[in-house]
Amino acid sequence: MILGRERELDILKEAALDDRSRFIAVYGRRRIGKTFLIREAFGYRFTFQHAGLSEGGIREQIFAFESSIRDAGGTFSEKAKNWLEAFEDLKELIRASKEERKIIFIDELSWMDTQNSDLIVALENFWNGWASARKDIVLIVSASATSWMLNKVIHNKGGLYNRLTDRISLDTFTLAECERYVKACKINLNRDQILQYYMIFGGVPYYWTFLQKGLSIPQNVDQILFDKEAPLKDEFEHLYSSIFRYPETYIRIIKTLGHKKVGMTREELISASGIPNSGNLSKKLEELESCGFIRKYTSYGKKSKDAVYQLIDHFTLFYYQFMEKGVTDPHFWSGQINTSRINSWMGLAYERVVLRHVSQIKKKLGISGIHSEEFSWYTTSDKEKGLPGVQIDLLIARKDRVINLCEAKYSQSEYLVTKKDDENIHRKISVFTQTTGTKDAIFPILITNVGVIDNSYAMNFQSVIISDDLFTE
Repeated sequence: MILGRERELDILKEAALDDRSRFIAVYGRRRIGKTFLIREAFGYRFTFQHAGLSEGGIREQIFAFESSIRDAGGTFSEKAKNWLEAFEDLKELIRASKEERKIIFIDELSWMDTQNSDLIVALENFWNGWASARKDIVLIVSASATSWMLNKVIHNKGGLYNRLTDRISLDTFTLAECERYVKACKINLNRDQILQYYMIFGGVPYYWTFLQKGLSIPQNVDQILFDKEAPLKDEFEHLYSSIFRYPETYIRIIKTLGHKKVGMTREELISASGIPNSGNLSKKLEELESCGFIRKYTSYGKKSKDAVYQLIDHFTLFYYQFMEKGVTDPHFWSGQINTSRINSWMGLAYERVVLRHVSQIKKKLGISGIHSEEFSWYTTSDKEKGLPGVQIDLLIARKDRVINLCEAKYSQSEYLVTKKDDENIHRKISVFTQTTGTKDAIFPILITNVGVIDNSYAMNFQSVIISDDLFTE
C-alpha cells in the first residue's frame, strides 16, 4: 500500500508507457521510501534490479552486480574486472529481453562508487553511448546519499551533464499525509496523538510502519525504541553510517548544533565543536543539508556569510535528548509522561513541527500567493543599547512589507496567554525592530496545538493557528 507521492508515481508510470528511453534519478534521505515507491510504481517487475552493498570494495560490488545479472536470467563468459565490463554484461541481458519496456533499477548507486572506481564513467557510457539511442529503456538510479547523487549524477559536469530526463526528490511526509497513513492502517489515533508521534519521528514513512493497533503512543514508543528487542533501538548508528562512509565528523556537527535550538553560525559551530575551518567542513554541511538533517538560512537583516545552520531532524533531536546516554527501562517513555522533562521537550519539538509546515501556516493566514522567506531569529543581549537577548521561533518575511512573528506553544489544553507572554511578545517585537531597523509591519501570530482561551492578552495576537490547521493538504 502506498499513500501520497502522487506526482512521483505519475512520473514513473508515465515512463513505463513512453515511446522513448528515460533516465530517472530518485533521491532522498534514508528511510524515506525510495525503494518502496519505485517497486510499487512498476509492480515489482523489473528487467533488472540491483542494490549496492553498504560495505565492500570494487571486487565485492561488481561480484554482487554480476550475481544480480545472473538472477535476472543473464549470462556472462568471464568475471568482469571493472564497471565498464560489468555494464557490457547488463547490455547483453537487455538485448536478450523480450519485454516491450526494459525497466532497469539500480538502488543505492552511491555505495557502488568505491575508491578509484570507474562506475560513473561506465554509467555515462551505458546511457550516452547505448541506452539513450534506444526507445525501450527506463533506467532508474537511487541513493540515500543525497549529496552524492546531486554531485555525481544530477549536477554532473562531465558526460552525464543534462542527461537525466527526470529527477525525483522525496521529502518527508506532512502531518496530513501521516494522518492518511494511520487511517488507512485502521489505527485509531486522534490528531494530538499523531502530532506526538510526529514530534519524535517526523514524517519519515518507514518509522510510521512500526505503529501497532491497540497500543497508546507511549506504549508504541516504548515498544519501538526502548524495549529489549526494540526494532529501532540502534537506528541512530545506522542512520548516519549508511549515508556517510566516515560519519564521525557529521555526527560531531549535528551533536554541536543540537545544543542551540535556533542554530549556529559557521563561526559559532567551529568554536563549539573544535572542527577546523576548511572546505571539508563546508562540504559536510552541504551534505547534511541535502539529506534533510539540518537547514541553512540567512537570518533577517543578515548577510549570506552570517548564515545559520539549524538541526531539524526530529529523530536525531529526540535521540540526543533521551537516548544518547542509554536507557535500560523498557517502559521509559510511559514513565516520563507529564513530567517537566517531557513537557519541556514537547515545547521544543513542536517548534520543529511548525517549521516543517510553513505552507500550511501561510494557507491559514491567507497569504499562500505572497512570496516570503522564513527564518528563526535570535540576538544576544546588547548592554550598550540596553537590549535583552531574544529568540523568535519563526519569522515569515513577506513581499507585501509584513512580517509574521510566530510563537509556537505546545499545551495539554487550551493555551492561556498570560501577562508574562504578552510582555515577552512586545519585547521581541521591540528588540527585533530596533536591531534590524525594519520598517515592515509586525503581526504577532500564536501557533498552539489545541486552541487559546479568550482574554485581553490573547486578542493582541493578529491570528491564532491551531494544530488542525497544520493538518491541511
